[in-house]
Amino acid sequence: MITVKNLSFSYGSKEVLRNISMEVKGGSIYGLLGENGVGKTTLLTLLCGLKKPQQGSIEVDGRFPFDRVPSLLAEQFYLPDEVTPVHAKAESFARENGSLWPRYDHAKFVEILQIFEVDPQQKMDSMSAGQLKKTWIAFALSCNARYYYMDEPTNGLDIPSKAQFRKAITRYTSEESAVIISTHQVRDLENIIDPIIILDKQDVLLNASLEEIGSKLFFDYGTQIQPGTLYLEQTPGGSIQVYPNTTGEESKVNLEALFNAVHQHKDLIKEMFKK
Repeated sequence: MITVKNLSFSYGSKEVLRNISMEVKGGSIYGLLGENGVGKTTLLTLLCGLKKPQQGSIEVDGRFPFDRVPSLLAEQFYLPDEVTPVHAKAESFARENGSLWPRYDHAKFVEILQIFEVDPQQKMDSMSAGQLKKTWIAFALSCNARYYYMDEPTNGLDIPSKAQFRKAITRYTSEESAVIISTHQVRDLENIIDPIIILDKQDVLLNASLEEIGSKLFFDYGTQIQPGTLYLEQTPGGSIQVYPNTTGEESKVNLEALFNAVHQHKDLIKEMFKK
């Protein structure tokens, strides 16, 4: 489990994260949502130990990521938004570097590349941006890590590739893995991410499962405007409305509407989901 307590981080005089506290448990694919500049990438690099907390702490199964202990490094993988076009064949690169992860599975790497329709004998620095991204995703999943931190993994992927990514991320991560995916493309991932973390400037507005969100908020796709609506968006033939769930009735969570409702009623939402 990842435990973040009172985490703060600044770039010079610019404060990015302030007093952030949250928990991340294994066996889930978390969606990390937030506007540009709220610190999503900074948080991921802190979680994987590339940056050191300036205040507060991060513990991953009792270890501190910035200590860079081999036992933790072997259990995690950070996939940045912009990946490196290595001057090597994909198959050779993966075979050579996979040894850094004790559970690396080369056969899985080749299998995932087949799903992605990428030639493992192609040199990575001659690939298109989409092919290169898919190669790195395949390598990451083949390392069989316990903790994955992925920053905008669907950027640069076309529509079929995004479907392939969803298939791969659900099929090739273990039930023990904790996956945190930072994204602006919620429609690309809304069928696989759960729980949802919404990060604001120096704050965590929400960290809850879809089940918990659905128990406290109702997503109405009808035509009649409801009283107490927190967010309303007109759509062809009706509207999407979000309002407190007072009846216990189930509804399908719409992540874009959720995000907008949270941002328009920050204090109310934090109070509703206080643990």
